[in-house]
Amino acid sequence: MANFPYLGEILSFITAILWASAVVLFKRSGETINPIGLNLFKDILSFILIMPTMWIFGDKLLYDAPLREYVLLFLSGVIGIGLADTFFFKSLNLLGAGLSAIVDCLYSPFVIILSVVFIGESMDSLQILGVFMIIFAVLTSTNPRHTSHIGRKQIISGIIYGVIAMIAISSSIVMIKPILDKEPMLWVTQIRTTGGILSLIVLLLFYPGRKKVLRQIVSLKNWRFMLPASILGNYLALIVWMGGMKYTEASIAAALNQTSNVFIIILAAIFLKEAITREKTIGIISATIGVFLVMFG
Repeated sequence: MANFPYLGEILSFITAILWASAVVLFKRSGETINPIGLNLFKDILSFILIMPTMWIFGDKLLYDAPLREYVLLFLSGVIGIGLADTFFFKSLNLLGAGLSAIVDCLYSPFVIILSVVFIGESMDSLQILGVFMIIFAVLTSTNPRHTSHIGRKQIISGIIYGVIAMIAISSSIVMIKPILDKEPMLWVTQIRTTGGILSLIVLLLFYPGRKKVLRQIVSLKNWRFMLPASILGNYLALIVWMGGMKYTEASIAAALNQTSNVFIIILAAIFLKEAITREKTIGIISATIGVFLVMFG
């Protein structure tokens, strides 16, 4: 598969479509489910679904790899799944799918900066311009003067949660990029998922409203949106995302992943009735141009 032309790029673009669809469903789920519970549900479901997938492809959970790789993958799951996704869901609940999508464009610059610093990937002047365009898009679209339907405090909180989520997920993927380049993709995915699940269980044990969260998870009426969102966003999209990261440079994969934001805004307008404002339009255009500058620079 590694010799298939543009395999990493194709997988990264498919990830964008799958993730955009999942985000709209996650937004509906977040109306009735705590972010910790939603994150735990999707991770457990993903773990269950990946097990037979590994069997079909001949992979095994206890792979003959150095202990250091197990530790790094586990920590990557704690940071990039347990922490990052919980903060992402919180940001999504506060900002809505459209604004959250623009804030999430920061993922690409964070991946690129960390890739340059830690794994030796390069960055030219056009890519730097693209980074600044993405930052401009975030600042423009989330300006409280242009979002009267959301309070200033709510916007600031949503941005903070979103930024933390993007830093965490970017760090979690860059730290394991060398492992991704040489180890089985499904094994890597499952060990990360294990780290995410265990960290959420520990968090839930100390969470004051844990009983309410557990009731939300097991309530079948909440599965209407939570189940398909989890299958799309944390099983299919996660596997395809890891494949994109494996078969191309992290910076290119991250840039293509970001095209999901265009799809999110369109789907949010259709299914969530979120308005496509002038500022949001300017923001998504600027962010999209910035992402492609980052990719083709």
